[in-house]
Amino acid sequence: MSSAPVIDLDGSDDECCNNNNLPDGFLDPLPEKHAPPRTVVHGCKNFWKAGDFDDEGSAANWDTYTGGMDHVRVHPKFLHSNATSHKWVLGAFAELLDNSLDEVCNGATYVNIDMLLNKKDGNKMFLIEDNGGGMDPDKMRQCMSLGYSLKSKVADVIGQYGNGFKTSTMRLGADVIVFTRCSGKDGKRSTQSIGLLSYTFLRSTGKEDIVVPMLDYQKDGQEWKKLIRSSPGVWNKNVEAVVQWSPFSSEASLLKQFDHIKDQGTRVIIYNLWDDDQGQLELDFDADEEDIQIRGVNRDEKNIQMANTYPNSRHYLTYRHSLRSYASILYLRIPPGFRMILRGKDIQHHNIVNDMMMVTEITYRPMPNADKVSQNSNIVAVVTMGFVKDAKAHIDVQGYNVYHKNRLIKPFWRLWTAAGSDGRGVIGVLEANFVEPAHDKQGFERTIVLSRLENRLIQTQKDYWRTYCHRIGYAKRAGNNSALNGEYSPEASSKKKKSASTPPTISSNKHQKLKSTPLTVNIPDDNLETTPRHTNGGSHNGNTAKESTRNDASQSRFAVVGENGGAPINSSAPGLYQLVEENCKLKEQFEKRDEDVLGDHLRDLERQRNQRKTLEAQLEEVKEKFENLNKEQGSMIDIFAEEKDTHETEAALLRKKLKEANAKKQDLVERVKRLELEKMKSHQWSAGKKVGFFLLVLIIGLYI
Repeated sequence: MSSAPVIDLDGSDDECCNNNNLPDGFLDPLPEKHAPPRTVVHGCKNFWKAGDFDDEGSAANWDTYTGGMDHVRVHPKFLHSNATSHKWVLGAFAELLDNSLDEVCNGATYVNIDMLLNKKDGNKMFLIEDNGGGMDPDKMRQCMSLGYSLKSKVADVIGQYGNGFKTSTMRLGADVIVFTRCSGKDGKRSTQSIGLLSYTFLRSTGKEDIVVPMLDYQKDGQEWKKLIRSSPGVWNKNVEAVVQWSPFSSEASLLKQFDHIKDQGTRVIIYNLWDDDQGQLELDFDADEEDIQIRGVNRDEKNIQMANTYPNSRHYLTYRHSLRSYASILYLRIPPGFRMILRGKDIQHHNIVNDMMMVTEITYRPMPNADKVSQNSNIVAVVTMGFVKDAKAHIDVQGYNVYHKNRLIKPFWRLWTAAGSDGRGVIGVLEANFVEPAHDKQGFERTIVLSRLENRLIQTQKDYWRTYCHRIGYAKRAGNNSALNGEYSPEASSKKKKSASTPPTISSNKHQKLKSTPLTVNIPDDNLETTPRHTNGGSHNGNTAKESTRNDASQSRFAVVGENGGAPINSSAPGLYQLVEENCKLKEQFEKRDEDVLGDHLRDLERQRNQRKTLEAQLEEVKEKFENLNKEQGSMIDIFAEEKDTHETEAALLRKKLKEANAKKQDLVERVKRLELEKMKSHQWSAGKKVGFFLLVLIIGLYI
């Protein structure tokens, strides 16, 4: 007997969906006659309580027809329970940013994060959009499905499990609406789709399965036409559902959202955001107009004040509650030209190595194990560690930023918790691609490989602390500083420990009493000590090497043991003394040479620092000139534009006056013509009158 979960994505028959990757009946609709009764459920606005509601009558229609298959259901409650994997709200944000960053290969150049207002109820909404490749109707349905991911077959991408979009959106709010546009490729037409994943809709209508209303459109020439996958009746029902349960009041207002997308991209709007225990939004949009922060226990006002005093520790103190701070360290590397925009301002990528001093790099190679990952000999992790530049203030900042495939999994992972101040101020960065992250990408799966890495990181931090803690004001600790530089592997470490536990033997021909019996001498193995490479503010002053030599000399005890394990013989043998004296002389010579070399390096460093300051000053001067030129150019452009507008206005006025003058001239010409005509007629009449009068006078004269 087979069973398959039913997720009705758009109420469509699967005949038009050529997707062989989904199980049969995956998109089959539930017939209306078997639909569950519509009941209104008043939802809770607190995320951690939103799953506590009674679902009366859910077993009444269990035998719903789904293509003749016996099946199990995916109840709407699963959306909530699935989202509880995100204990930390900013972890949900990270999932959405991952999706946008993965779209760089499809042409994405930015991701924009902002706050919108719901015109229906005036509440705040969360927006995230990018200009990536978008999704065609089939990919849109895969995105809305549970556990389906095409990225699992693609190397070096962040999303793998096909669950991040659902868990992250449902963790931030009860409802999400997605607008996506995909440009036509390989002879296909451009498409655009709208999908509504609404916990409020599912609960309020008493749905027993996860139903996702969807609308698809296809470009025909310059127009977008409906892409009906089943029937016009189903299409109209989907439109009604989306309009009723979304922040938009009509299909026209829904389509207007595509004006923000242009040729391709995806626009995600999350609304009905969750409240905290005090009835306020979990997301704080008002504390900083250029940031989105979270309320609650992750927000510490003391840390916020300390971040202003200690800028080099800002990200450690603020990443728990500030999206801008967390997003700036979320990725180890940002693709060139890619922008992350938060509320109108770019998020500046930050590498915490820039916050370090006395920087040391250690190469960690995992021990070969049964798993395929650790069997690859080329997989290593370069651990970069050092003291935070604010460490002299003795603030409690420490931990490792551990990345996996460029994505931050464990921010400031604190592994060593000492009783006192040990370990304070030491931070590190590494990319561990050989460790498997958990599904929420906020931790790692507990494996042997992870346990070995943890142990090594703890030991590395201890060694580093004991070696350099006195440089920032702490009392010097006893202990060696082995394996602080160079390549490390657990196998090599075990060999060193084994060689250190087996003391070397020497023979002395000068002591006849011992009858050439080998003498066991416990001498510390100098090969176990390495010196870290200092950069970014880390420097030796020459005294450290001397103090280390004295400590080594004081801690080196020679014990000569007899053949039968008797009492130790006095170590004042001439050969031993001679070896010790020669060793001391050699160390002094090496110290002197190191001091000279170090002095030369310091002078070179100072000279380079001065050159850098000079170049920075010149750069600032050039920037200022460039800005002034830009301002002047802008002013000239404004002046020219203003003059152009003035000239165009005057020309239009002159053209108008000329037209009016031509009209008046034509009128005057016509009037003159009329006057001349009238005058001519008047002259003719006058002449006629004169002739008539003359004839009349002539007749009268003749008559007389």
